[in-house]
Amino acid sequence: MIYAGILLLVVMAIAGAPLFSILMGAAMLGFYSAEIELSIIAVELYRIVDTPLLVALPLFTFSGYLLSEANTSTRLVNLMQGLFGSLPSGLAVVGFVACAIFTALTGASGVTIVALGALLLPALRESGFSEKYSLGLVTTSGSLGLLLVPSVPLILYGVVAQQLDVGEPFTIADLFIAGIAPLCLMLGLLTAWTLWRHRGGVIPKTPFAWSRVWQAVKDARWELPLPFIVLGGVFGGVFAISEAAAVTASYVILAEVFLYREISLRRLPGIMVESMVMVGGILLILGIALAFTNFLVDAEIPQQLFEFMQEYIESPLGFLLFLNILLLALGAILDIFSAIVILVPLLLPVAAGYGIHPVHLGIVFLANMQIGYFTPPVGMNLFIASSRFKKPLLELYAAAWPFMVVLLVALLIITYVPALSLWHIE
Repeated sequence: MIYAGILLLVVMAIAGAPLFSILMGAAMLGFYSAEIELSIIAVELYRIVDTPLLVALPLFTFSGYLLSEANTSTRLVNLMQGLFGSLPSGLAVVGFVACAIFTALTGASGVTIVALGALLLPALRESGFSEKYSLGLVTTSGSLGLLLVPSVPLILYGVVAQQLDVGEPFTIADLFIAGIAPLCLMLGLLTAWTLWRHRGGVIPKTPFAWSRVWQAVKDARWELPLPFIVLGGVFGGVFAISEAAAVTASYVILAEVFLYREISLRRLPGIMVESMVMVGGILLILGIALAFTNFLVDAEIPQQLFEFMQEYIESPLGFLLFLNILLLALGAILDIFSAIVILVPLLLPVAAGYGIHPVHLGIVFLANMQIGYFTPPVGMNLFIASSRFKKPLLELYAAAWPFMVVLLVALLIITYVPALSLWHIE
């Protein structure tokens, strides 16, 4: 009976069955073989629904969808251009920073490429950057903001990790702070490499003008307070993460619907439905994955995995190297939300056995997933960029690999210098 069930699951997976159904089938088989009541799956689904922190996910996601539907991307690029455009290779710096911020706000890498790519690619080409460099920048920078608050994957990792209650305790605010320095490192290395590549003044500078900056600030005046409201409220102790999400959603509706008037009241229900469809898929996979995790814990699979790995990997540094290789490979295959809910419950107990802090693991995990978005041959950003810019995949592979090398260097530093992520944790 068990073997027949396993065979059926394999056939379903090959046939393209939804991920949640495969996970549920695996969980049911596991509990059935252990003679445990299958009602435990319903209990796990209720437990995840009853998590107060989970309210933040749909609210931040809805806010991101609203911002992507408005002209936020244009205002953001204009503001960054006014601030950084006068620097050497300034427009490239604008692209890095704008993509990072927009990805953090919208929570979806593909949205960043579609929304900002149409603005940045022609501007980069007109400014003297080669087509190869310009394509590589917009393709790889679309996932830069995964470590920046209020990134949905960052929050989702915190939800999953706190459900497991493994290793050192931490808060979502700890994750928010932990992602800042690694993101700055990535932006710094990308900028330094860009300056070195275009050394000699081959790219003309845009003269700095206070009038341009002031106009960009005026245009973005209703969106600029948003990060300060979220960060100031959370770190100032004014409200919790879930309350911050509610304040963010309310403020974005106020700004985009009533102040900018770029989104009509009639469009709000459609945007709500579209955003909640994605959230519903995440929550369904999350609930089923936690039920499956419950079986893995009962069967002591993480402990067995840890003992097995200790036979071949003795040091935390060796484990982190193995982790990077594994996550880079899986990041090119799995979408980030599925990767978090499937892999974190397995990896977190093993990492805790090696003495790795869960906050450090989370930053390393997301940094790997960020690079996985454009890892050949099947990174999601590559296909989105290919469709958006009408370019063959092989051309995008060639354009993206120098950026990948730079970010891999940043990944190694993030991985092997834990203080970069844990400086604020005693």
